[in-house]
Amino acid sequence: MNPSLESADSEPYIYVQQAAQLNALVARLAKVERVALDTEADSLHNYYEKVCLIQLSLNGDHYLVDPLCGLDLTEFAEALADKPLVLHGADYDLRMLRINFNFRPRAEVFDTMIAAQLLGFEQIGLAALIEKYFQVIIGKEGQKSDWSQRPLSEKQLRYAVNDTRYLIQLAEILTTELNERGRLAWHKESCAAMVETSGRDRVRDPDDVWRLKGSGKFTHRQLAYLREIWQWREGRAQRANRPPFKIFGNEQIFQLVQWADANPGAPLDQGPKLPRNIRDHLLRTLDEAVARVAALAPEQWPERKKFERPEPPSAEVTKRIELLRTTCGEIAKELGIAAATLAPRAALEAIARKPSRSIEETMATGNLLRWQAELIQGAVGKCIAKV
Repeated sequence: MNPSLESADSEPYIYVQQAAQLNALVARLAKVERVALDTEADSLHNYYEKVCLIQLSLNGDHYLVDPLCGLDLTEFAEALADKPLVLHGADYDLRMLRINFNFRPRAEVFDTMIAAQLLGFEQIGLAALIEKYFQVIIGKEGQKSDWSQRPLSEKQLRYAVNDTRYLIQLAEILTTELNERGRLAWHKESCAAMVETSGRDRVRDPDDVWRLKGSGKFTHRQLAYLREIWQWREGRAQRANRPPFKIFGNEQIFQLVQWADANPGAPLDQGPKLPRNIRDHLLRTLDEAVARVAALAPEQWPERKKFERPEPPSAEVTKRIELLRTTCGEIAKELGIAAATLAPRAALEAIARKPSRSIEETMATGNLLRWQAELIQGAVGKCIAKV
């Protein structure tokens, strides 16, 4: 370890497991100006993911709220919603808090990860930022913990405290740097957009969910096997409340699909090696699922997904795309930020296909924020003029 760095030491905290403790915290929230917030969930260990711990730091004090103790968090969530919040990578936390507790922030949210991106940092993880600014190394051993299990260990609780312990100080430092570089307004707009996005449900087409990455080249019959095996895995994962990958991994599914397609009607004991947990009842039901596909008529096989690809760009549009990407890349380099932070590639291609005459049009066409559109609008105008 670098001698100039030190591991995070112990910090006192209050583990909120009783109504009286929660009431005291709600009363305390009314008196503070800003709250650092984080959550721990159990998506790596359970099918039905949930918030298992809520961490807060305020005015130097640290609280760990246990949502699995049967406490009514309604009043707590209401009190928290009115406070300016500091989080790191807030999108997931806010989505989980909304789904679990109908929580939506009503005051400003400061995301330290977005701040790091707008300042052009290569390493934007919380641990890296804490090391950079506080010369402290925080452990990562709690990242894969099963936070749904009780009791939580002292090691887990101290790991959880470190996730919010430095956030308010970090936000103050990053605010100063953003302000000095004239980027504080960018950050406010970016955080507001993130909060809005986190309030919307992500809806997936039922005909898309089982089409695993890498299955695009499968034949119709292979897709039929994939769909049936995926549905079998999904049902077993739900019943066992375990993540699907712990039931049957995607690569193993692909191997079974290809074998079953080449050996229709053959029993599974002649096929590729299966995970050790697939035996007895699981093995029998999987065998039945594969057999059902072998009995399907071709018209019952799923269609290959037809992606609506845009028409190949004309020579003129191709020149605009390249010119716009090059010019925006130079702008990003001058600003010291990643090109994708300034404007994603897909946004630039959309704008090049339909050049915008105003900032508002650029925002709409590229689905960009105002600060992004303002920075690239000059480049858009040059592309129109030169090509």
